[in-house]
Amino acid sequence: MSANRWDPKAKKPPKGFNYLAPVLSALENELRDKVRESNAGKRNTESMWPVHQINWQRSRYVYDMYYTHKKISKKVYDYCIKNKLVDAALIAKWKKTGYERLCSTYVINSNNYKFGTTSICRVPLKDRSPEQRTAQDPTTGCRGCASGVGQPRNIFGNKYGQNLAAVQIAREARMEELERKRQREEEEEEARAAAVAERGGEGDSETDDDSDDDYGPTPAAGVWAGGSKLEEESERLAKEGDGGGEEEGGDTQPPSAKKLKT
Repeated sequence: MSANRWDPKAKKPPKGFNYLAPVLSALENELRDKVRESNAGKRNTESMWPVHQINWQRSRYVYDMYYTHKKISKKVYDYCIKNKLVDAALIAKWKKTGYERLCSTYVINSNNYKFGTTSICRVPLKDRSPEQRTAQDPTTGCRGCASGVGQPRNIFGNKYGQNLAAVQIAREARMEELERKRQREEEEEEARAAAVAERGGEGDSETDDDSDDDYGPTPAAGVWAGGSKLEEESERLAKEGDGGGEEEGGDTQPPSAKKLKT
């Protein structure tokens, strides 16, 4: 894949961009597929949900890789901003108190809603009436992106609401763990073989079955968490990065609310 695929005229990407390229490419392909997908049986606004949601996920991925996990350089981050690989306006809002989890700039534009208000997704769950608890923004599909206690961690309730930066890091950590385990097993096997050779006999080899591991280097789910184990681990990493917010009951405080050098 060309790291410059989105804009052939763009300047050559800086060193380190290839770390992001596979996920950005997967999201671009996903968006393209969703745009081409039939809208039969969907409301007109619902057909636009993937556009807003993938835009959020792509922007959040790069943002978290830079600010939260510090996995990319400022040159890579700035390259993504300059070449519009992410939503710069949305990211700018995340840096402001109260907008740390904003799903889209559309939902805070009072011109888009009756009576000069904002979207229902900006109303904290604790302040909603019982019948509004499960309400979603009709344009973005967001369940709730207000800051504070008791907000859903996955604002869309689907794979597009997953924290892909944390998913990638959790998967990398798991693969490193498996590699260390493999090396230990090889060393143990060599030691057993040497001991057996000294005795002039034969020994039994033991192997562990990791078939139930759902972290995998190339899961069927692609760049998203394909199983509960990986999703839970990625959420744990995300909580550590944003100050320990909890699903439906914890305070969500991403690094965007802090004073950051940009």
